Amino acid sequence: MTYCIGIKLKAGLVALSDSRITSGNETTNARKYKIYEQGDQHIFLMTSGLRSVRDKTLTYFQESLNDKLDNFNKLYEVVNALGDQIKRVAAEDKRSLAESGLDFSINTIVGGKLVGDDEHKLYMLYPQGNWIEIGEGTPFCIIGNSGYGTPILRRTITPYSSIRFALTAAFLSFDSTRVSANDVGYPVDVMIYEKESSKIKVKRFFEGDLQAISKMWGEMLTQSVNKIPEDWVDSILSE
Repeated sequence: MTYCIGIKLKAGLVALSDSRITSGNETTNARKYKIYEQGDQHIFLMTSGLRSVRDKTLTYFQESLNDKLDNFNKLYEVVNALGDQIKRVAAEDKRSLAESGLDFSINTIVGGKLVGDDEHKLYMLYPQGNWIEIGEGTPFCIIGNSGYGTPILRRTITPYSSIRFALTAAFLSFDSTRVSANDVGYPVDVMIYEKESSKIKVKRFFEGDLQAISKMWGEMLTQSVNKIPEDWVDSILSE
């Protein structure tokens, strides 16, 4: 499984992805993001799904770009190009995968800004090759194991959150997923694309780097639960 999150803010884009790959009883690590930059064109993408589908799709996509990112003017054009490659791989492999009992599975988050975009953009692509743009209503998207990490984001993130705040919330959402699902884990790769920035910043964090924050978060949750009024509990226990 995978845990990748993209957040769109007024201040820029924040993204985080885990790196755990589970195949049967074997667990390995692999980078789940790609960055494409050329001049003033800046793009990152993160993927989840069946690894053979992801690898083939990204190989075809890289070939279609052919180091000519400046041929694209707006990010949605790149997203369309990626969607075309997803459809191409589906036409080639979907039937044989189904005959083997496997689902054709790939989900993608694409973020960045090209010279024709009026602001930084964030998109999510589905296995059918279609996509949605992430806007202010729900300024984040998750691919992979999304059930455990979503609540904290829905309660805290707004388009006006700072980069620092959003990155902290993104990590805590990952941490909530990590402790609940053994197919999501360290290290985590973080990408930040600040508004008007000339590059996408990337850094990898290992468990030891963030262990103290994870422990602190667990302790703070326990303390918060202890502070919740218990009158409603007393009404049951007193019967």
